[in-house]
Amino acid sequence: MSDTLALVLRVLAVFVVFLVLPLVVGQTEHKVMAHMQGRLGPMYAGGFHGWAQLVADGVKFAQKEDVVPAGADRRIFQLAPAVALLPYLLVMIAIPVGPHNAVGQALDAGVFFALAVMGVGVLGSLMAGWASANKFSLLGGLRTAAQLLAYELPMLLAAASVAMAAGTLSLPGILDAFHWWWLPWQIIGGVVFFTAGLAELQRPPFDMPVADSEIIFGAYTEYTGLRFALFLLAEYAGIVVLSALTAVLFLGGWHGPFGDAGLGWLWTLVKTAALCFVVIWLRVTYPRLREDQLQKLAWTVLIPLALVQIALTGIVKVVIS
Repeated sequence: MSDTLALVLRVLAVFVVFLVLPLVVGQTEHKVMAHMQGRLGPMYAGGFHGWAQLVADGVKFAQKEDVVPAGADRRIFQLAPAVALLPYLLVMIAIPVGPHNAVGQALDAGVFFALAVMGVGVLGSLMAGWASANKFSLLGGLRTAAQLLAYELPMLLAAASVAMAAGTLSLPGILDAFHWWWLPWQIIGGVVFFTAGLAELQRPPFDMPVADSEIIFGAYTEYTGLRFALFLLAEYAGIVVLSALTAVLFLGGWHGPFGDAGLGWLWTLVKTAALCFVVIWLRVTYPRLREDQLQKLAWTVLIPLALVQIALTGIVKVVIS
């Protein structure tokens, strides 16, 4: 009974984090972009540093009418936001936040589980684009599919490099085998993994599937109210998951000063927050890539770099052994 209770408490903790952290990232994006671009509204709306902006956005989404197009596949149209959001909750269950089994559920193939489930989340965009009975939405969905096919491979290859170095596919096992001297010779894989993850999340500068100047808002054009808010929440949840996975795989996760003495969770949180800030920073800094540039980056730059990283990992492993 105690094991069952412990599992329930862990899953409940993951669920609370899943509900809170994406909202924090969304609010932080408002503030960071406001300071970087001089936007007055998000900095001052509601008093102290615009604290009421997030509340106002929530009320706005809740008040909007839930519209389903007459020609849409109603059941698929309504199911798509949940398909886009829930996979990130499952991934969070497998991400370790500290030593001594501080994870929702330790999995022997945690790396493959996380990447496979994150790929399922993109199906929400495909379902939304196909079911909306809108040519712009369909085009956005097709661009999402092409982007997923291009960037899934370098992401998987980069993660495989770390698994080779650690000799395990378990995320807690990778952290147990981690050494600080891994950082310089795994940095290529880390950059490839993080960049490919941004593209899978369709975050700027990889937001061609939702290019408002060409296809309105892509697969989400016909969505309103809370269903549209769920897609936004899925995007921010994806940012948290991507940043946490990058921190665990390439930055040592909970490793840090006094990490074994109870502060491991804090190091994981700090590294994840720093990477979330980088995601926001990239949105403000770089313009959107064209579709051909986006594909060229994946096939001619990221995949060769990921293969170089795997070869380097193999060489280092042979030399060490």
